[in-house]
Amino acid sequence: MTSSADGIVPDTKNWTWVLERPCPECGLNPRDIAPEQVAGLLREVTASWQDVLSGAVDVPGGVTVRPDPATWSPLEYGCHVRDVFRVFDGRLQLMLAEDDPLFTNWDQDQTAVEDRYGEQDPATVAVELAEAGAGFADHFDAVSGEQWHRTGVRDDGARFTVTTFARYLLHDAIHHVYDVTGVRAGPSSAAC
Repeated sequence: MTSSADGIVPDTKNWTWVLERPCPECGLNPRDIAPEQVAGLLREVTASWQDVLSGAVDVPGGVTVRPDPATWSPLEYGCHVRDVFRVFDGRLQLMLAEDDPLFTNWDQDQTAVEDRYGEQDPATVAVELAEAGAGFADHFDAVSGEQWHRTGVRDDGARFTVTTFARYLLHDAIHHVYDVTGVRAGPSSAAC
């Protein structure tokens, strides 16, 4: 596997398996997330990211330092989570407005290089991530009833309902908190 221009080896795993079983790395079992919990958990993980980006949570080497040349720094992961919230919020809106929309490909690794994640200001990223997370959580607050069963399809054929889509994206944001802090999601607080 080759690395990108910034030295990161692109993640080519299909993470949809987390919809079937607990994640052995971060400890989250996305199947345990009920639709009525989604907005609150999104707000919790957004707050966790505020702690990471502000330095309130001790991360080895600091927020801008990569633990090794092939692994994103906490700042780069924060940029990624901010952009996941933005991209996935758009996809949620598509799922609610259209019947079974096809999501266009988003190359997260290319975005990281083009947008120079490692050179962004942590305070600015924290504000942008907070805004993206709050808006996204508000949109999930508005989902109700049969809307949770609406569907969308990723360009690789992976099919989601709004419920499984929400679980998938929450795992991503929570798992990345684990990536930078080493703190596993616990049974009483999925976003720790």
